[in-house]
Amino acid sequence: QVQLVESGGGLVQAGASLRLSCVASGRTFNDYVMAWFRQAPGKEREFVAAITWDGGRTFYEDSVKGRFTISGDNAKNTVYLQMNSLKPEDTAVYYCAADIPDHTVVHRTSEYYYWGQGTQVTVSS
Repeated sequence: QVQLVESGGGLVQAGASLRLSCVASGRTFNDYVMAWFRQAPGKEREFVAAITWDGGRTFYEDSVKGRFTISGDNAKNTVYLQMNSLKPEDTAVYYCAADIPDHTVVHRTSEYYYWGQGTQVTVSS
């Protein structure tokens, strides 16, 4: 049974940093894409970043480029999202997702079968 467990969320002030972690278990994830999505109250879930399991390719939503970095540690079956220069508009529940989407559609929620339970990130102004 595949499990994705996120951690690392919290309440921070604008300009601060947080690092989210997603521990994956239940199968081997070779060839998988691991992604982070977020959902703010009253809004649709949106793509944040993704990485191929081998770390060879990364993908970012435009508003987080230069501030967020996605990375992985295969030995720990863990994917990270380092978030710097946080803004109030980054406030959301952040979800980890895994599947094997075509690289042209890694931003689509419909391309992912496996999801974590989410971790809350709140950025105060």
